[in-house]
Amino acid sequence: MAAGKRYAVLLCAEDSEYVKKMYGGYFGVFRKMLAEEGERWDVYRVACGEFPSDEEVEAYEGFVITGSCNDAHGNDVWIHRLLALLKRLDFMKKKVLGICFGHQILGRALGGKVGRNVSGWDIGVRTVNLSSSSKIFSSLKVPARLPLIECHRDEIRELPPKAEVIGSSDKTGIEMFRYGDHFMGIQGHPEYNKDILLHLIDRLLKCKDIKDSIAEEAKKNVEELEPNREAWKKLCVSFLKGRL
Repeated sequence: MAAGKRYAVLLCAEDSEYVKKMYGGYFGVFRKMLAEEGERWDVYRVACGEFPSDEEVEAYEGFVITGSCNDAHGNDVWIHRLLALLKRLDFMKKKVLGICFGHQILGRALGGKVGRNVSGWDIGVRTVNLSSSSKIFSSLKVPARLPLIECHRDEIRELPPKAEVIGSSDKTGIEMFRYGDHFMGIQGHPEYNKDILLHLIDRLLKCKDIKDSIAEEAKKNVEELEPNREAWKKLCVSFLKGRL
């Protein structure tokens, strides 16, 4: 049992009014996917400068880093604070699961290279090929090819030698990586459902962050393909709770 254990979400994005109303914000989305009975889950809005104290860091079993509208290769003050925290969590061997921006910032904290994806935006449902050489999937009995919701234009271009690439796709070479037994990054969004993604596509279009053609293609893709959300949930929970 995981009774009494504490976990924290490091929130790197501002909640949209829609996600707040429908899902209790992105913290609510992650808690629904990952939380189990008896656990305590907290949120730190790190993009707003809200970070756990040294004493609080000690109390947590693990952390989840969310997606963000910011670039993981950026130099905002809060991003540098987050990089410093991740280096400390690495030293402490705390479990950290990085999602999208979180995946990229984990790679950067370890000394990897992050930048724009040379093939542009990736929005929709994409199949991730899990590495057959990685030992972490053998006990989970999940398919070797897992459809996953994606929404990103940046990527990890290069990881440090000690990091293991454990998932890739035809669009992004480093879809997943693992570093030791304590850090894991996933480029896509296992926490998203199609409703959240479609709302996000509309927001990106309204802000002119994407062109009409990209939005139309993404919506068509979402209609045709289904993410394997249960398998991704199993994978994320198993990693974070030390069951891999």
